Amino acid sequence: MLHTGARTVNVAIDLAAVVELREREGGYLLRQGDETVEVASAAELAARPESALLGLIAVELGLPPAEMRVESGSPRGGGLGASSALAVAAIAAGETLLGRPVSPPEAISALTRDLEARLMELPTGKQDQLAALLGGVLEIRHAAGGAMTRRLDVDLERLGHSLVVAYSGMTHFSAGNNWQVVRRRLEGDPEVIAAFDGIAEAAAAMPAALEAGDLDSVGRLMSLEWSHRRRLAPEVTTPGIESLLSAAGTAGAWGAKVCGAGGGGCVAVLTPPDARPAVERALADAGATLLATRPTARSLEVTASDG
Repeated sequence: MLHTGARTVNVAIDLAAVVELREREGGYLLRQGDETVEVASAAELAARPESALLGLIAVELGLPPAEMRVESGSPRGGGLGASSALAVAAIAAGETLLGRPVSPPEAISALTRDLEARLMELPTGKQDQLAALLGGVLEIRHAAGGAMTRRLDVDLERLGHSLVVAYSGMTHFSAGNNWQVVRRRLEGDPEVIAAFDGIAEAAAAMPAALEAGDLDSVGRLMSLEWSHRRRLAPEVTTPGIESLLSAAGTAGAWGAKVCGAGGGGCVAVLTPPDARPAVERALADAGATLLATRPTARSLEVTASDG
């Protein structure tokens, strides 16, 4: 809100977050990968670090005793919005279990944002939730009076041929990084203000480049955005991250940036399709794990079953 014209541009990728809920006789059972948590109440679920967000959702919705199975295709701490996507799925599944209509995207996004803030006791955003809810490529304009979301007309298949996502192997804590940056901005740090201005200008140019199919310019804008973002705080980048981005550029990528708040997690790289094999080899040689993922237009899907 402090930078006129600021917006977020994001793309949904097909690393799905899945939540299954079934009523049970008593207590709450959570299965997540190899981990199982069984407690007597939703409040106890919320009190455990490994199940806290799902517990808060269960308390907020008034879920009856239930068995929950959750899974995510994203690496933990990857900066890809996986926790927000899981929360979105859990809210929609919970409302369905209760026999309610699934709330509109803006309402689910706002509830997820606020429950995540309550959990972490730090400010949180809503762009991750909107990507999970709506799919495709979104422009979220942060206008006075409320955010305005528009789906961009982008050739997702073509974008997918050029988009490489790789996990650095280093987890990150996005809310902590973001709070350090917000605090510096509110304190009037001129370096942070200038960096935010640069980020806003790069983001403002992104929708037109995407809709024109000018992926070369999209890549350059990604790198331009990162050149400003890395100045926000020392915690935003690491030597390992810089090594990955440098390796991608040397191998022929158009541009690259860290996903999310930085400090670890995943990098997103845009490359000419003919340079993709070289870029992927360079990232792997630099220690990254390539993620088999593509952009997707799929939005939130809810299935109810009597089984």
